Amino acid sequence: MNTWLVVAAEEREFDGIREQFGKGTPLPWPEAKFSREVINHDVRWWLVANGPGPTLVKQALQQRRNVNGLISTGYCGALDPSLKIGDIVVSGEPPVTNQPFVLGHIHSADRVAVTAKEKKELWNATKAVAVEMEAAAVAGKAAEWGVPFRCIRVVSDVAAEDLPLDFNQMRDEAGRFALHRIVLQAIARPFNMIPALLRLNRNCRYAGKKLGVFFADCRF
Repeated sequence: MNTWLVVAAEEREFDGIREQFGKGTPLPWPEAKFSREVINHDVRWWLVANGPGPTLVKQALQQRRNVNGLISTGYCGALDPSLKIGDIVVSGEPPVTNQPFVLGHIHSADRVAVTAKEKKELWNATKAVAVEMEAAAVAGKAAEWGVPFRCIRVVSDVAAEDLPLDFNQMRDEAGRFALHRIVLQAIARPFNMIPALLRLNRNCRYAGKKLGVFFADCRF
């Protein structure tokens, strides 16, 4: 049975996959905040999340595992103005699937692209279709381990929109998003911040479901 290690930033980015594959069983992985094993299509999937950015990816993957390949997955911000919430973006060799997706370069950065202006600047500078924070680090580990790498992402915010707050300022000393900081920001500006955060949350839930449907149809 082949084993694919699938790496995201947050546990919730696996919600759609686990909806399709099952909740899974505990996977011993002391270096990561979240880890589960699920089996689908005669493939073993190891789902691991340790927070946003390359440093936390490297922390979670410091010990080599016997896997057939690595996949970076989760949410991404659109840079291509034509992309919509829930669109699947694939970088590199695509899987075999009947589901629609966009094939293109995905830019990795150790910060959240917060504003439409920043996304436009990245679009012009990199020609990437989307931006995220972990794929380059996961790709580096795949190269180090000598196994294939894939990047499969789903759009959670479009190119023309600003995020409701600067999530870069919501990260703690380790680099993870600090929920209490987000809550304090929401309380400080409840009439516009709370609806905006709820809308982003709905978009993320929808995007996660689309990601799960895509994975369920993929063959590698």
